[in-house]
Amino acid sequence: MSRPTSRVYDRLRDLVAIPEFRADPSSRESTVIEEVFTGQPLAEIPVGTADDVVAAVGRARAAQVAWAERDPADRVAVLKRFASLVMSNRDQLMDIVQAETGKSRASAQEEVLDCLITARHYARTAPALLAPKRVQGMLPGLTKAVVRRHPKGVVGVIAPWNYPLNLAATDALAALAAGNAVVIKPASITPFCALAAADMLYRAGLPRDLFQVVPGSGRTVGGAIVENVDYLMFTGSTATGRTLGRQCGERLIGFSAELGGKNAMIVAEGADLDEVAEVATRAFFSNSGQLCISVERVYVEKSVAPQLVEKLTARVQSMSVGPGYDFEAEMGSLISRDQLETVTAHVDDAVAKGARVLAGGRPRPDLGPLFYEPTLLADVPEDATCFGEETFGPVVSIYPVDSVDEAVAKANDTEYGLNSSVFAASDAEGEAIAARLRTGTVNVGEGYVAGWGSVAGPMGGMGASGVGRRHGDEGLLKYTEAQTIATQRVMHLGGPPFLPRKQWHAFLAPATNAMRFLPGR
Repeated sequence: MSRPTSRVYDRLRDLVAIPEFRADPSSRESTVIEEVFTGQPLAEIPVGTADDVVAAVGRARAAQVAWAERDPADRVAVLKRFASLVMSNRDQLMDIVQAETGKSRASAQEEVLDCLITARHYARTAPALLAPKRVQGMLPGLTKAVVRRHPKGVVGVIAPWNYPLNLAATDALAALAAGNAVVIKPASITPFCALAAADMLYRAGLPRDLFQVVPGSGRTVGGAIVENVDYLMFTGSTATGRTLGRQCGERLIGFSAELGGKNAMIVAEGADLDEVAEVATRAFFSNSGQLCISVERVYVEKSVAPQLVEKLTARVQSMSVGPGYDFEAEMGSLISRDQLETVTAHVDDAVAKGARVLAGGRPRPDLGPLFYEPTLLADVPEDATCFGEETFGPVVSIYPVDSVDEAVAKANDTEYGLNSSVFAASDAEGEAIAARLRTGTVNVGEGYVAGWGSVAGPMGGMGASGVGRRHGDEGLLKYTEAQTIATQRVMHLGGPPFLPRKQWHAFLAPATNAMRFLPGR
């Protein structure tokens, strides 16, 4: 296996110096982060406390005042320089992502490219989105109304372990462009990607107190973030999202979350099955299936089901799996012992209840401590755990159906609604099917990349898959408070002095009703 250079290991140790812990330094605890491919130590990192969060939020709140007063064009200049640094440091960033997560090089590159396109998108769109907007006043000519956008203040980001670079950086980029400060808690097992993002933002000219990383546990550091920030962005499980949502509701602060999914692919008669089989390797197994928007269910019309099963089985069996800091392996490792145990349990449970393994179906300790084969299942019964629960691993179940109508009904028969995928005989047919699906994004002719990468459009979940949206205008404006400033001119609403009050009020109702004929009414 090719290994990251010693310079990368030195870089990880350098990044540890970025958190500016100032609360109770004498009792600082630390933890060792391991390389996922091998289980060997990478570097040691301090563990934050609730006091660290309070101190970080205090520094952020003080720095945010001046940041909010800067012109949005000045703020997005930082994003532009950040994007340039991402591009020039992409190889090193991919090394860090792979070392922490065990994912394939291609999946690591997805994270880097997402940072690039999201930074450039908000650098381009933020100034116009944040500019004061003139809107229709109450009485045309007499009432002027302008909507202004104010930042929330200090935004807390609780980032996940599965995409620890882009989901640490990109949600923060929108918040920073809107004039906020950010305090982030990375996942306990993947702190270095957030530190790498912080390092690049500082090098891009962002004042250090505006983006602070506090590694530590969800209970301690995450809990303190929820209790101290002005808005929370969370990516993770639906169960944790519900808990955080209740806590934010108690404090009356805004909350946005991308949560779990049990994402479906629909394959209709007439689809190009060779293309489906090729796209499926990414749709199913990117990041070893540890992706909220990856596909775990396939509904295929019975007329083409045998052919698709044959092509998918052959393609999955031919996938290259293994460790390596290059683009040779199509799929890498799972990230933790817990994930390996969950995947193994889901497959074993399904097989014990009658499911057939078409490809994969077993751990691969010969490749590394946390590898599991990409797995296709058929005949999965409804009482199997993986039938309705999110596996979050490289396990996909195939279900033949009588019609597209049945496929749509089964795809929608879940509490989740994050992402879906459609393959049909034509784009028009695929788009018509897509419009019937209850998911925040739908990809026609793709698995997830098209929807996720279209950063000008909002991305998020329906139902138990989330609250709010990232990307698009909504992904930035959610970090602001809208303020309407209405100025009454010429005459106040009590009426002109020359008109008796009774006549004025008699005039108001028909005059207000007549405004429906005005443009914009």
